[in-house]
Amino acid sequence: MNDQIKKVCVIGAGTMGAGIAAQVANAGVPVLLLDIVPKEGSNRNAIAEGAIARMLKTDPAPFMSTRAAKLVEAGNIEDHLDRVAECDWVVEAVIERLDIKQGLYAKLEAAKRPGTAVSSNTSTIPLANLVEGRSDAFRRDFLITHFFNPPRYMRLLEIVAGADSDPVVVDKVQAFADVAMGKTVVRAKDTPGFIANRIGTYWIQLGINNAFDLGLTVEEADSVAGKPMGVPKTGIFGLVDLVGVDLMPHLKASLTGTLAQDDPYQAIARDIPLVEKMISEGYTGRKGKGGFYRINREKGKQLEAIDLATGEYRPKAKPRGPVGAASKGDLRALVESKGKLGEYAWALLSGTLAYAAALVPSAADDVVAIDDAMTLGYNWQAGPFAMIDKLGAKYLADRLEAEGRPVPEILRTAGERTFYRIEGGKRQFLGLDGEYHDIVRPEGVLRLADIKLNSKPLLKNASAALWDVGDGVVCLEFTGKMNALDGEVMKLIGKAIPLVAQSYKALVVYNDADSFSAGANLGLAIFAVNIAAWSEIEKLVAGGQMAYKALKYAPFPVVSAPAGLAVGGGCEILLHSDAIQAHAELYTGLVECGVGLIPGWGGNGEMLDRWRNAPGMPNGPMPAVAKVFEMVSTATVSKSAQQAKEMMFLRPEDGITMNRDRLLFDAKQKALSLVEGYKAPEPPTFRLPGESGHVGLNMAAEGFRKRGMATDYDMVVSDSLATVLSGGPFDYVDTVTEADLLTLEREQFMQRVRDKRTMARVEHMLETGKPLRN
Repeated sequence: MNDQIKKVCVIGAGTMGAGIAAQVANAGVPVLLLDIVPKEGSNRNAIAEGAIARMLKTDPAPFMSTRAAKLVEAGNIEDHLDRVAECDWVVEAVIERLDIKQGLYAKLEAAKRPGTAVSSNTSTIPLANLVEGRSDAFRRDFLITHFFNPPRYMRLLEIVAGADSDPVVVDKVQAFADVAMGKTVVRAKDTPGFIANRIGTYWIQLGINNAFDLGLTVEEADSVAGKPMGVPKTGIFGLVDLVGVDLMPHLKASLTGTLAQDDPYQAIARDIPLVEKMISEGYTGRKGKGGFYRINREKGKQLEAIDLATGEYRPKAKPRGPVGAASKGDLRALVESKGKLGEYAWALLSGTLAYAAALVPSAADDVVAIDDAMTLGYNWQAGPFAMIDKLGAKYLADRLEAEGRPVPEILRTAGERTFYRIEGGKRQFLGLDGEYHDIVRPEGVLRLADIKLNSKPLLKNASAALWDVGDGVVCLEFTGKMNALDGEVMKLIGKAIPLVAQSYKALVVYNDADSFSAGANLGLAIFAVNIAAWSEIEKLVAGGQMAYKALKYAPFPVVSAPAGLAVGGGCEILLHSDAIQAHAELYTGLVECGVGLIPGWGGNGEMLDRWRNAPGMPNGPMPAVAKVFEMVSTATVSKSAQQAKEMMFLRPEDGITMNRDRLLFDAKQKALSLVEGYKAPEPPTFRLPGESGHVGLNMAAEGFRKRGMATDYDMVVSDSLATVLSGGPFDYVDTVTEADLLTLEREQFMQRVRDKRTMARVEHMLETGKPLRN
């Protein structure tokens, strides 16, 4: 059997099926997307074609690039089902009706090749029911792959294998989903709701019930069941609005119909008249007219919340939330808070954590699978067992017992111990056997957090650290808030270069955080401006230029490995690297113009150099200059690593890693591949268009201003950028060096930083997170 998946068929072009197809295409693999033939019209592929067209307009985008969309071919089940013979994996994502799924499988069995994996994206129907009546051969090739919505952005994939599933087939799908699609795979048992939705639905139902029973407002409930518990700030009611109020009755019906009668969920499942009324009136959440919260556009977009007692909307109130330690993630303080909020916290946490604890080993083999499912599927900062560690397993067990409630056996096994510990530099979890076991990472997964457990930094200061990640490679890590960059980062770079040159082979710039870097520390800039420390600001700009160029011309390879946000100075360090190994979800760009500045750490010259050498770029000084001016003046940010390639923030040969957990390993391997025969690049020289080019760029900006797309101060900022990109006092006949460009960059940066309108933009960005259009 071919152990590689080279083509996939997705059957069902609804939101989930289409999204799964898009993520396969994002991995660079062709997809056949099939759905039924519409009852009306002559286009028999209209449903699948319509799904592709919608995804190209959807925001956030299911596709990482328009190139990926071209890998999805539309078809229909009646005419094209025989083409599953071309495919190595068939994903069924049709309506959650057993009879329809079984009817499809009968046709698939006749059409597919032996060894082709067939999986269902069901979230509710047991695997044993799905394959009832199918042949032994079909059962061997069958499994459940439960994706979470939206498939591009949600990292969790629950895989369920049946008693007859061929381990080779299951492993093939798991490996593809992991490496190519970027999923963290959790193996779940064939139980109703699997792991994440079973616990998540219980948590939501318990949260809604207790909010009604204790007389809380929706704002009060969400103020407890949000940040203080380490779960998304939407809380319970905000989450229901997000996923759809109308989904709640379906989940309840599914679980009550499939769970055992003595399952704790059966005791809390109840019909809520207010929810039924909301659904009947179209208040189905954010996709409808509103939900537990809504925006009243008739009252000037007033934010409103529903009154759980009366069912009427009222202005949204600032909740009387937890205070002190209880508001900052201290779960013991939270559940011991006086009054209704403390009662609510205890009812919600004790019930949910006890329920999760009772699911090992029936729903999952160990506590790690449970916690991974909840952190990845519901974006909890800590899974149930990590929460129990914060609360105390014995504390939870004792309080449950004192209230006459069942105590899960695993809590008694833990006793006064924690479910997780660090021993000998390794992370371990407590098993059902009462012994601790190492958490084993899959091959090709390397986490900086794991390395830190067993080592000390080679260098460290308040904003950065340098770590030995093995095989002669060191890792430069930013450590400030949002990994913002400052003078301390530049100092550490200055110390790191001679150390690496003397004792190591290569440097990787990487961190485990969600954001690679939000750019320069604007708070420090505000402080320096307020005390008129102009020389200190210029020193920081020059220091950043010097540090980045030192990395560029270091006598060893430098590979940057960004994920998430990498803007401003965070983007500029990428531009100075020999190579980039980026996570697929990379949002990068030079955004300084948005806060009234221009790139100041060498980014202008690096982008000019890339664009003048871009494939298909016309000759002459102006095309590359105009392209860079357009992107930088509008603070354009990529929406994926693939798009970053199209924008030349990444070179065509730079790598993209789909799975976040594999990024550091892949970057390390790329760095090692560059070591043999490495030579630092030669400094570039430029011929820039000079004053005529400067005028042309300003005319383009003026066109934006006349159309209302640029403000008066945008014109001033873009003029500073145009001065640098066109070469300032130099003309086309002159040779402009990299050092010349850096001087121009510093001069124009300092002009802008001294302008009060720039500082107004910076302050507004720090206060609101949004640009000021002054």
